[in-house]
Amino acid sequence: MIKKTFIIAEIGINHNGSEKKAKNLIKIAYSAGADAVKFQTYITSNIVVKNSKLANYQRKNSFFKNQFELLKKNQLSQSSFIKLKKYADKLGIKFISSPFDLDSAKFLIKKLKTRIIKIPSGEITNAPLLNYIGLNCKKVFLSTGMSTIKDINLALDVLTHSFLKKKINNLNFINAYKKNKKKIKNKIILMHCNSEYPVSTSNVNLNNIKNLKKIFNLEVGFSDHSTNIISSTIAVALGANIIEKHLTLNKNDSGPDHSSSFNKREFSEMVNSIRLTEISLGKLKREITKEEKSNSYVSRKSIIALQKIKKGKKFTKKNISTKRSGRGISPMYFWNLLGKKSSRNYNFDELIKENFRNKK
Repeated sequence: MIKKTFIIAEIGINHNGSEKKAKNLIKIAYSAGADAVKFQTYITSNIVVKNSKLANYQRKNSFFKNQFELLKKNQLSQSSFIKLKKYADKLGIKFISSPFDLDSAKFLIKKLKTRIIKIPSGEITNAPLLNYIGLNCKKVFLSTGMSTIKDINLALDVLTHSFLKKKINNLNFINAYKKNKKKIKNKIILMHCNSEYPVSTSNVNLNNIKNLKKIFNLEVGFSDHSTNIISSTIAVALGANIIEKHLTLNKNDSGPDHSSSFNKREFSEMVNSIRLTEISLGKLKREITKEEKSNSYVSRKSIIALQKIKKGKKFTKKNISTKRSGRGISPMYFWNLLGKKSSRNYNFDELIKENFRNKK
């Protein structure tokens, strides 16, 4: 059975603060074949101080002076998210969001009943937020951008304590995940990610998918910030079971993520490429297909009479050889046949039919 990759259309803040654009992006994601849409939910005053500097990628194609201005302009209200969630449910596409503050996490989990919470790379060290999500959410996608193995371990420890409803007094619980991973393994999926927008091909580092699987024994997905389709396709071939990719209405729009996003055509091509990859990967078990078996009859050779052979005459290298088709005795038994007496007459090019393996 083919394991289907869960494909997320990351809308993020590519709606530019417009509920109408956000709704249109959900519709496009659905028609492009995405399994889910993902937003970023936050209250600007809760997550950034005024005059906070813009990241380099945020300065590009942007007229904002600081992060506060940028985030405030792109913030959607809770009432908008309620409408967008209803619209996604109506279409039959899953609604996911990343909370950047406790109030937003509470809103998503308690009010919107969001079943999956994506923890963004910038929040992997936000222990109070991780704690609340772990205590109240059933499934977490944990992004690993900008993170060391130690960062990931600590985040998993906080989530482990939270999932198990254990009180956290300090950070003296190293290896909490390692000791309890069987109990919470199905609750967390790591997302390999490089937090460049867009990320250069040399920094995508897709082999880290295998590395994360090996170290943490968890399922691993891929948040793709590259500008090509092949990165996500390779990620699936390497074992990623979730692909997340930004979607935009216009790659030239003002905003930090549009340039590293796919438009509808590109996103559809990526989905098709992933689905073809899933089919192509097939099964771990070695099997000969019906088509191969049929082809083997015309491609492989059998032992044939190289000349007329009378009954009782011995088979030699001079009177037998190998030719197509493959419906006779395999050439692998050529030497077994040599020296044996023919049980019947054979004409030139006739398939040899002998029960030689049972004859003395």
